[in-house]
Amino acid sequence: MTLKWERDWEKIVGFLFVLPSLIAVTIFVYGFIGWSGWVSVSNWKRGALPDYSYSGFDSYARLFGTNELYASGIDAKRFRAGLRNVVWFTLLFISACVILGFILAALLDRQIKGEGFFRSLFLFPMALSFIVTGLAWRWLFTPGDPNIGKTGINLVFDTIGLGFIDPNWGSDTIYFSQSWGLSLGVITLVVAAMWQLSGYTMALYLAGLRGISNDLREAARVDGASEMQIYRYIIIPLLKPVTLSVIVVLAHISLKTYDLVVAMGGEGEGFVKDVPALNMWDTTFGQARFSQGAAIGVVLLILTSFLIIPYLNYSIRSEEEQ
Repeated sequence: MTLKWERDWEKIVGFLFVLPSLIAVTIFVYGFIGWSGWVSVSNWKRGALPDYSYSGFDSYARLFGTNELYASGIDAKRFRAGLRNVVWFTLLFISACVILGFILAALLDRQIKGEGFFRSLFLFPMALSFIVTGLAWRWLFTPGDPNIGKTGINLVFDTIGLGFIDPNWGSDTIYFSQSWGLSLGVITLVVAAMWQLSGYTMALYLAGLRGISNDLREAARVDGASEMQIYRYIIIPLLKPVTLSVIVVLAHISLKTYDLVVAMGGEGEGFVKDVPALNMWDTTFGQARFSQGAAIGVVLLILTSFLIIPYLNYSIRSEEEQ
């Protein structure tokens, strides 16, 4: 009886310790998510004075242009541009970080001289904020003008004899198609973000590589496998959990990117660098259109859940199988 009472008391004490965190998460996370969802369907159109009366899904209709009245409006045009940009940014940013991070990790895994120095060098950009990174790369991608000449990367192209490559990185040049094309502005964001976070990807892959037993590699070499075959059939499949974690983390970062875009000049002419997070901030606090801004936030939450929920299901299933 005494033992049972002690176990029950330990459970109660443990619950009391986590209770403040549960209350805080319930109020400041799930409570505010529910509040934002209600604001998105309310009549709180403009101004600081709230109006929580129900108005339907008019804010979402403005975003997606679901009728003739809103199809050509500025809200639908900007939102489509933001979705286009964030899709391209996410795909290119994740691909670049995964490939570059894996290559760097594979090189460091060979016990090269000065490994500690290079590891610190690759990780250094993570110590900077996106604001600092954005300001530095904004200068590098400034093309210059006829009065001062070329600057930044365009000056490098001119110095090495590639002066014919003279892009205006902040222009509205679109490739592939006008609706879902890739702008040069998005490429500048990808380069800056890749520079900052490829070291983080490298660190995760390096930890994964160091966790793979050398016996597996030696056994494959004895069987006649080349280094390329070892990576293709042994190492890369074993690093699948690391790759999945990297993709989820980087995709989460890319979907909510805001500070990097602001530091690199904002949405740009024709919304060539606009993203939904910046659109949400401008709409909510710049224009005081709270229901419209909340609708953008809800859409961002749904997009993020498409990544997080499958990842959680995969993690739970993997733990159960083990």
